[in-house]
Amino acid sequence: MNKVLLTISLVLLYNINSYAQINLPKVFGSNMVLQRDILIPVWGNATPHATIIAKLGGVKVTAKANREGRWRLNFPKFKAGGPYSLSIEEMGQPGNKVEFHNILMGDVWVASGQSNMEWQVQQAKDAGKEIAKAHFPNIRFLVVEHDRQLKPQTDIRGGEWKVCDTANVKDWSAVAYYFARTIHGDQNIPVGIIQSTWGGTPVEAWTSRDRLLTSPITKERTLSNDTLREDQFDYAADSLNWARIWNLVYNPQNNADKIIPARDYNDADWTTVEMPRVLKDFGIGAYDGMVWLRKKITLPGSLRQKDLLINLGHPEQNYSLYFNGEEICRNIWNANATHSFTIPARLVRPGENTVAVRVAMLWGGGGLNPPAEDLYITDGTSKISLAGKWMYKKDLETPFPKILNYQYCSAVLFNAMIHPLIPYGIKGFIWYQGESNAWEAYNYRTMFPMLINDWRQRWQQGNVPFLFVQLANFMKTKPLPSESDWAELREAQTLTLSMPNTGMACAIDIGEVNDIHPKNKQDVGLRLALLANKIAYKKNDIASGPVYKNHSKEGDRIRINFTNTGSGLSTRDGKNVTGFAIAGSDKKFYWAKTIREGNSIVVYSDKVSNPQAVRYAWADNPECNLTNVEGLPATPFRTDRWKEITRRQILFNK
Repeated sequence: MNKVLLTISLVLLYNINSYAQINLPKVFGSNMVLQRDILIPVWGNATPHATIIAKLGGVKVTAKANREGRWRLNFPKFKAGGPYSLSIEEMGQPGNKVEFHNILMGDVWVASGQSNMEWQVQQAKDAGKEIAKAHFPNIRFLVVEHDRQLKPQTDIRGGEWKVCDTANVKDWSAVAYYFARTIHGDQNIPVGIIQSTWGGTPVEAWTSRDRLLTSPITKERTLSNDTLREDQFDYAADSLNWARIWNLVYNPQNNADKIIPARDYNDADWTTVEMPRVLKDFGIGAYDGMVWLRKKITLPGSLRQKDLLINLGHPEQNYSLYFNGEEICRNIWNANATHSFTIPARLVRPGENTVAVRVAMLWGGGGLNPPAEDLYITDGTSKISLAGKWMYKKDLETPFPKILNYQYCSAVLFNAMIHPLIPYGIKGFIWYQGESNAWEAYNYRTMFPMLINDWRQRWQQGNVPFLFVQLANFMKTKPLPSESDWAELREAQTLTLSMPNTGMACAIDIGEVNDIHPKNKQDVGLRLALLANKIAYKKNDIASGPVYKNHSKEGDRIRINFTNTGSGLSTRDGKNVTGFAIAGSDKKFYWAKTIREGNSIVVYSDKVSNPQAVRYAWADNPECNLTNVEGLPATPFRTDRWKEITRRQILFNK
């Protein structure tokens, strides 16, 4: 009897396994773009040992599934065009079939990185106008759903190809969209973008474990992942907690918005802080949560009984503003460009008035940035400063839930969001990342090229173009030359240009002092497209601004020679060249005077008689204006090789 049952079970098991449903990874689908002019790889799963019949347009190709049911085939090269249909079926099983439609042949680019690549069209500059005119049926996007995994995956968590129209474009990467739009127009071909991005993530999260283990810089932190377990690695818990956090940000708790902004609220036990100031300067250490700020101000009689304008200058993150207990604005993601708001006359009281700000402190941000002169109340004639003494207090509302942020761990995004895409045919990569690695900029010299080599070798399409964005200017402009981890990260990015078929879009002129996500993504996409036209499409165009070539000492001056000068050196504002600093052997830098001579800049200072080094745009947010006549900005650089602050920090941390 037992033998009979065993036989029946084996027969049933055989029948169940004999007809596996044919399927392809989610990177394939209707509306996709397939890479033109290469052998087109297609792969998936089916019944073990089955013969697979694939048809694309009028071309038929067959393949054999292995004993696990995995199969792969290549279609021959196609020229740009379409639309086509793709069908995949098992021989002898006509019902076991997959079909995709409205497929185009064109160029496919993988767009990856952190939040500045992820920043959506609807969040960026001129969103309404750009969305309204986004009618490009030959541009297609696949947005890979966020996922983190400890081991390489064979499929993405979710995502589907969509056609560019006014409904779909708003959620896409603004940089990638403006890049694709330019390439589509310049090359007159369909363009597909596979967007695989996650804000706030470091480069090592996007690199494979095998590659990270080859360097002592990344080996230890990568091995630390081995202590993690799948049950710890709870994506759903983090997602739910983020939903809770945003609910707390958008919706004041405990009636805080009704109680705390009131004129008669007792803030005697609050802490004093001099404003403007941001969280890292509050002295409270790392903190995520809602913080309340209050300031009492007496307005002169001339400002009463009339509408007033309040200007918060340069606030960070998400905030709400209150005047004498009434909400004046609720600003989400700095959507208001000026941060200026009207206070109706009915709210203005004789004597003392109260300004209150409820601000979200996230990712180390939050607060009011300098300068102090941008913080005031005015009637258009008189101006009352809001700088100086404020009161603040945290923990007045429901605390934020703890976020595990496993997406920061080594290799986990590669495993879930890059590995499943390989070996889909592509033209190249565009990349915008580095902010999260600025603290270890010196190591980025190694880690960034590791990622590029890793991806290229795994795709096995040779040295396909890898185009990236240099960090934009950000944070407070400092009055004197100083060290900067952001400048060192930009240098690490520049050094990566020694790798073949790489290009860097300089964005040192289009950042914002108070926003790590500058709104101007059009120029970023355009500059990446200029690089693509030159590197990928072999157009003899000017693709970047002036780049440091070499220098020579001429007495008490240093001459800097440039390449990529295009039609000649120029300045963005038509004024004398600014942004240069010069130092002697004491390594103390002074702002330099400049003389423009052909494709050279002569740099000097009355305070440096024996100059040894020159730096240009070497700061978090430098004041610099050198361009070529074509309007592309000069790349920041330094001539010295003095020890980097991030190298010292790393050694100290060890």
